[in-house]
Amino acid sequence: MNRRDLMLLGAVSPWVFTEARASDIPKRLPPYVLTTPTLVGHMLRLANVRPGDIVYDLGCGDGRIVIEAAKRFGCEGYGVDINPQAVAVARANAKAAGVDKFVKFTHGDLFDLDISRATVVTLYLFAEMNLRVKPKLFRELAEGARVVSHDFDMGKGWPPAKQYDFGTDAIYLWTMPPRAERTLQQRGEEAGKA
Repeated sequence: MNRRDLMLLGAVSPWVFTEARASDIPKRLPPYVLTTPTLVGHMLRLANVRPGDIVYDLGCGDGRIVIEAAKRFGCEGYGVDINPQAVAVARANAKAAGVDKFVKFTHGDLFDLDISRATVVTLYLFAEMNLRVKPKLFRELAEGARVVSHDFDMGKGWPPAKQYDFGTDAIYLWTMPPRAERTLQQRGEEAGKA
C-alpha cells in the first residue's frame, strides 16, 4: 500500500490510518495514543457539548474529537498538535467528514495557542503536562468553560467535578470557577510548594 492509499484510508477511517502511520512519528515527539470513538462520545457527553460551543483539543492528533463535535452538534472546533503529520491527517479527516468549514487544525505548541474563546477544552496529555497546562487554562478560559481529560487528572489542587471510569480508561470533568476562586486556589498551591 502506498502513501496516497494510506492517506485515502485515513480520510475514511482515521483509526486505521493513525495506527498504520504510528511508526512514522519522529521519536522526539510525545507519544500519540488514540482516544477510541466510544470514549470521544463519552467525553463530549460529559462536557455537555451542545450547538454554539467552541471546542478546542490540545494535542489533537488526527482531529477526531473536534470533528465529532462539529458533526454531532455543528460546533466550531480548533485543534493543535506539535506533530505536522497529525495535523495534515486531521485536516484531511475534517474534509472527508464534511466539517472542514467548522474546524481548524494548527501545527504548533499548545502553549502558544490562544484558547480564550473556548467553551470546552479536551485533553489527552500525561499528568505532568496537565499540571503544566493548568495555569494556561486558569489564565485564559472564561468562567463556566468545561475541561475534559482522558485518563489524567489535574492533581490534588484541582479535583474534578465529575469522574467516570470505563474499564481501564477514566474521563475527568472540571468547570472553570470564577477568576477570584482561581486566584485563591493558585495562591494556596504556591504556598504549599514553599
